[in-house]
Amino acid sequence: MKRFILAFAGLALSVPAVAQDEPGLELLYRAEVKLGEVIEVGETARGNRRIIPITGGTFEGTDIRGEILPMGWDWQLDVEGGCTQIIADYFLRTDDGSVINVVNSGALCGPDENGPRPVRTSPVFEPPLGKYEYLGEGGYIGTLGLDPNVEEPHVIITIYRAN
Repeated sequence: MKRFILAFAGLALSVPAVAQDEPGLELLYRAEVKLGEVIEVGETARGNRRIIPITGGTFEGTDIRGEILPMGWDWQLDVEGGCTQIIADYFLRTDDGSVINVVNSGALCGPDENGPRPVRTSPVFEPPLGKYEYLGEGGYIGTLGLDPNVEEPHVIITIYRAN
Protein backbone atom coordinates (compact mmCIF):
# COMPACT_ATOMS: atom_id res chain seq x y z
CA MET A 1 0.00 0.00 0.00
CA LYS A 2 1.30 3.42 -0.94
CA ARG A 3 1.78 5.75 2.04
CA PHE A 4 2.41 9.48 2.33
CA ILE A 5 4.10 11.51 5.04
CA LEU A 6 1.80 14.27 6.23
CA ALA A 7 3.39 17.16 8.12
CA PHE A 8 0.90 18.94 10.35
CA ALA A 9 1.51 21.26 13.29
CA GLY A 10 5.12 20.11 13.54
CA LEU A 11 4.21 16.39 13.47
CA ALA A 12 5.09 13.94 10.72
CA LEU A 13 2.45 11.25 10.30
CA SER A 14 2.47 8.30 7.93
CA VAL A 15 -0.99 7.85 6.42
CA PRO A 16 -2.31 5.55 3.69
CA ALA A 17 -2.98 7.07 0.27
CA VAL A 18 -6.67 6.06 0.52
CA ALA A 19 -8.56 4.82 3.57
CA GLN A 20 -9.07 1.08 3.09
CA ASP A 21 -11.83 0.35 5.55
CA GLU A 22 -15.03 1.92 6.74
CA PRO A 23 -15.39 2.49 10.49
CA GLY A 24 -17.89 0.56 12.54
CA LEU A 25 -19.30 1.37 15.97
CA GLU A 26 -18.93 -0.56 19.19
CA LEU A 27 -20.83 0.20 22.41
CA LEU A 28 -18.70 1.97 25.00
CA TYR A 29 -21.39 2.58 27.64
CA ARG A 30 -24.99 3.51 28.35
CA ALA A 31 -25.65 6.16 30.99
CA GLU A 32 -28.71 7.26 32.91
CA VAL A 33 -28.00 10.91 33.72
CA LYS A 34 -30.06 12.63 36.43
CA LEU A 35 -30.92 16.29 35.86
CA GLY A 36 -31.68 19.16 38.21
CA GLU A 37 -34.07 22.06 37.87
CA VAL A 38 -33.65 24.15 34.72
CA ILE A 39 -31.99 27.53 35.23
CA GLU A 40 -33.35 29.97 32.65
CA VAL A 41 -30.68 32.49 31.68
CA GLY A 42 -32.92 34.14 29.06
CA GLU A 43 -32.32 35.88 25.76
CA THR A 44 -28.72 36.60 24.82
CA ALA A 45 -27.16 38.03 21.67
CA ARG A 46 -26.81 34.43 20.42
CA GLY A 47 -30.27 33.09 21.36
CA ASN A 48 -32.24 31.86 24.38
CA ARG A 49 -29.89 30.28 26.96
CA ARG A 50 -30.56 27.81 29.79
CA ILE A 51 -28.47 25.65 32.10
CA ILE A 52 -29.53 22.23 33.32
CA PRO A 53 -27.51 20.88 36.26
CA ILE A 54 -26.30 17.28 36.04
CA THR A 55 -26.98 15.87 39.50
CA GLY A 56 -25.74 12.27 39.22
CA GLY A 57 -26.46 8.98 37.58
CA THR A 58 -24.78 5.76 36.53
CA PHE A 59 -23.09 4.36 33.43
CA GLU A 60 -22.18 0.84 32.34
CA GLY A 61 -20.48 -0.81 29.40
CA THR A 62 -18.53 -3.99 28.77
CA ASP A 63 -15.21 -2.66 30.12
CA ILE A 64 -16.21 0.48 32.02
CA ARG A 65 -18.86 1.33 34.62
CA GLY A 66 -19.46 3.63 37.55
CA GLU A 67 -21.26 6.79 38.58
CA ILE A 68 -21.81 10.25 37.17
CA LEU A 69 -20.64 12.81 39.68
CA PRO A 70 -23.15 15.50 40.74
CA MET A 71 -21.06 18.40 39.48
CA GLY A 72 -21.78 18.97 35.79
CA TRP A 73 -24.13 20.89 33.58
CA ASP A 74 -25.85 20.95 30.21
CA TRP A 75 -25.43 24.38 28.62
CA GLN A 76 -28.21 24.89 26.03
CA LEU A 77 -28.80 27.58 23.41
CA ASP A 78 -31.95 27.83 21.28
CA VAL A 79 -30.92 29.01 17.81
CA GLU A 80 -32.77 30.04 14.64
CA GLY A 81 -34.30 27.17 12.74
CA GLY A 82 -35.84 25.42 15.73
CA CYS A 83 -32.76 23.63 17.07
CA THR A 84 -31.05 23.76 20.46
CA GLN A 85 -27.27 23.53 20.67
CA ILE A 86 -26.19 21.46 23.67
CA ILE A 87 -22.84 21.24 25.40
CA ALA A 88 -22.78 18.99 28.44
CA ASP A 89 -19.69 18.99 30.68
CA TYR A 90 -19.64 16.35 33.39
CA PHE A 91 -17.51 13.75 35.18
CA LEU A 92 -17.55 9.96 35.31
CA ARG A 93 -16.09 8.11 38.29
CA THR A 94 -15.34 4.52 37.38
CA ASP A 95 -15.91 1.66 39.80
CA ASP A 96 -12.13 1.53 40.32
CA GLY A 97 -11.89 5.24 41.25
CA SER A 98 -10.73 6.98 38.05
CA VAL A 99 -12.35 10.35 37.28
CA ILE A 100 -12.90 11.14 33.60
CA ASN A 101 -14.11 14.48 32.22
CA VAL A 102 -16.62 14.30 29.36
CA VAL A 103 -17.61 17.23 27.12
CA ASN A 104 -20.48 16.10 24.91
CA SER A 105 -21.89 18.44 22.25
CA GLY A 106 -24.70 18.15 19.74
CA ALA A 107 -28.02 19.59 18.61
CA LEU A 108 -31.63 18.87 19.54
CA CYS A 109 -33.95 19.65 16.62
CA GLY A 110 -37.70 19.43 16.44
CA PRO A 111 -39.48 16.87 14.26
CA ASP A 112 -39.45 17.16 10.48
CA GLU A 113 -41.90 15.77 7.91
CA ASN A 114 -40.69 12.23 8.74
CA GLY A 115 -41.29 12.56 12.50
CA PRO A 116 -38.86 12.90 15.41
CA ARG A 117 -35.23 13.42 14.48
CA PRO A 118 -32.58 11.38 16.27
CA VAL A 119 -30.15 13.23 18.51
CA ARG A 120 -26.45 12.59 17.85
CA THR A 121 -23.64 13.95 19.98
CA SER A 122 -19.85 14.16 19.78
CA PRO A 123 -18.28 13.30 23.14
CA VAL A 124 -14.66 14.13 23.96
CA PHE A 125 -13.00 12.44 26.94
CA GLU A 126 -10.20 13.69 29.17
CA PRO A 127 -9.12 10.63 31.17
CA PRO A 128 -6.17 10.34 33.55
CA LEU A 129 -3.12 8.55 32.20
CA GLY A 130 -3.28 4.80 32.72
CA LYS A 131 -6.06 2.27 32.29
CA TYR A 132 -8.58 4.64 30.62
CA GLU A 133 -6.08 6.66 28.60
CA TYR A 134 -7.45 5.09 25.40
CA LEU A 135 -10.63 7.19 25.78
CA GLY A 136 -8.68 10.31 24.86
CA GLU A 137 -7.43 8.75 21.62
CA GLY A 138 -10.57 7.62 19.82
CA GLY A 139 -13.52 8.96 17.87
CA TYR A 140 -16.94 8.66 19.50
CA ILE A 141 -20.60 9.27 18.72
CA GLY A 142 -23.46 9.44 21.17
CA THR A 143 -27.22 9.17 21.15
CA LEU A 144 -29.57 10.96 23.50
CA GLY A 145 -33.04 9.92 24.59
CA LEU A 146 -35.44 9.32 27.47
CA ASP A 147 -36.50 6.17 29.30
CA PRO A 148 -40.29 6.23 29.78
CA ASN A 149 -39.89 4.02 32.87
CA VAL A 150 -37.82 6.65 34.74
CA GLU A 151 -39.96 9.28 36.48
CA GLU A 152 -37.36 11.83 37.60
CA PRO A 153 -35.79 14.31 35.14
CA HIS A 154 -33.09 12.45 33.20
CA VAL A 155 -31.56 11.63 29.84
CA ILE A 156 -30.21 8.34 28.54
CA ILE A 157 -26.87 8.78 26.78
CA THR A 158 -25.39 5.90 24.83
CA ILE A 159 -21.80 6.29 23.65
CA TYR A 160 -20.22 4.34 20.81
CA ARG A 161 -16.54 4.18 19.81
CA ALA A 162 -15.62 4.20 16.12
CA ASN A 163 -13.29 1.32 15.32
